[in-house]
Amino acid sequence: MAAITRVIAAEKYDRAYSDRDLVARIASYFQPYRWKVIVVAAAITLVAALGALVPIFIARSLNAGAVGARFPTTLVVLVLVAGVATWALTGVRRYLAAQIIADVVNALRDDAFGASMRQDLSFFDEYSSGRIVSRITSDTQGFGEVLNISVDVVNQLATTFILIFVLVAIDWRLTLAIVGMVPLVVAAALMFRRLARDVTRQGARALAEVNRAIQEAVSGIRVAKNFRQEQAIYDEFMAVNQQAYTINIRRAFVLANIHPTLNALSGIGTAVLVYFGGRSAVAGAIAISSWYIFIATADRFWFPVTNLSAFWSQFQAGLAATERVFALIDSEPSVIQNDNQPVGRLRGEIDFDHVSFRYSTQEQVLDDFSLHIHPGESIALVGHTGAGKSSIIKLIARFYEFQEGAIRVDGRDVRDLDFNDYRRQLGIVSQVPFLFAGTVADNIRYAWPEATDEQIEATARQIGAGEWLETLPDGIHSEVGERGSRLSMGQRQLVALTRVLVQNPSIFILDEATASVDPFTESQIQQALDMIMRHSTAIIIAHRLSTVRSADRIIVLRKGRIIEEGSHQSLMADGGHYAELYD
Repeated sequence: MAAITRVIAAEKYDRAYSDRDLVARIASYFQPYRWKVIVVAAAITLVAALGALVPIFIARSLNAGAVGARFPTTLVVLVLVAGVATWALTGVRRYLAAQIIADVVNALRDDAFGASMRQDLSFFDEYSSGRIVSRITSDTQGFGEVLNISVDVVNQLATTFILIFVLVAIDWRLTLAIVGMVPLVVAAALMFRRLARDVTRQGARALAEVNRAIQEAVSGIRVAKNFRQEQAIYDEFMAVNQQAYTINIRRAFVLANIHPTLNALSGIGTAVLVYFGGRSAVAGAIAISSWYIFIATADRFWFPVTNLSAFWSQFQAGLAATERVFALIDSEPSVIQNDNQPVGRLRGEIDFDHVSFRYSTQEQVLDDFSLHIHPGESIALVGHTGAGKSSIIKLIARFYEFQEGAIRVDGRDVRDLDFNDYRRQLGIVSQVPFLFAGTVADNIRYAWPEATDEQIEATARQIGAGEWLETLPDGIHSEVGERGSRLSMGQRQLVALTRVLVQNPSIFILDEATASVDPFTESQIQQALDMIMRHSTAIIIAHRLSTVRSADRIIVLRKGRIIEEGSHQSLMADGGHYAELYD
């Protein structure tokens, strides 16, 4: 079990953004909804103005009562109207703000998911899918919370500016006393700023670890039960969950202390105001009603000021989540196309020209590797584990980027071809085929969405005269279950092969597809291979003799280099490495 540390390291593609860059980036997501934003801003301003007027209405009522005049019922009506208007405007503001935030979060989630789909396979080999999912789901939700905070911040700012003018109109000297306390409150909030961002970033990473542990446990539950490791999985999850608990308790402690600290400072400011304002009222320097207005308005002033200061720290916490999402969006794929030349129908000629490839600086796989594959030729790659067989087909499929040399398809650099057009002409069947939840027809149609049920069934019956379909309860309409769990390994391979047949690729790649099937299924797969190889360039990785012997040429690899090549008969006659592997 991996050791659980209290500090979780960042991913390699994580990056730091300044507050200005993050806020500007967030603002760009609001651009399509600017008219709704303007309505929300207007509603916020009006609510703030009405809130500042209410104490003035009440103070005038007090003045009228003090001089013995008739009680001003008009002012009562005005207070009532102000309350109803505040309720209506707040409702409009909240409704539109909720719409805007939902749209923006949806757009950000689309961008994050799209960025992950643009990544090449090396990205998913290096980074846990659970952590990626956490950024797309949990962190974008944190982004939504930032937006909610932002709306409140704007509301508090509007209230603060309006109340400052009201306070100055009442008594500018007492206003200076209040304003003099504001820098202390802001300074205290800034002390929490970096701390709040750091603990929230750690909290997001901890949640990503929890998601990773859950995803890995659920995906590998069959293996765990086979080896009776349910308790080990549970213990590992408990360790990760406890780590997340500890980090989130620390985060909660930091955020929970922001408001009490700022409220204590504002309380000191109010106490000073009451003391000096009371003395001025007793001395006649300020009317009792004006003093009341000032106290009531000052209380309303401190509330947004402390909230603004506290929001800044919480805003930093939300920015930490946003930073993780933008890091995913901005991560660059390692496979880069230099051009988008249209592909057309490929002949299937492939040329490796002095190619060097490594997964890392310590893991050189191919070194000055050259290989020419003729159009329509079928070749078999054989060799011990680690010889470079799978790496060759990954480079052809552009799953990874090579470091030196060139790979050409039909005489053109593979890096200059339109990525999507090129991939559409590749048919790949792996050792463990992946099937999506749905029917057999749904999975076959995945390669050609326009295919009808009749076309799918006709293609499926080309393999073994369709006998394998008879073993399925509902033929092509049989449910395959999650990851194809309701089908045998042989049936999954036959579905995957049919998917390739429907696609009619120019280049066909078979990666150990017969390694885990019975001899009868292997013969059916071989029939499908014969059909595919008649119309496509085929590259086959296999250890079974029947599959290898059907290839036009056998390439024998050792440590990323070709040591032998030829037909099965010629290689056996030579008595070299291939003969040793066969024997």
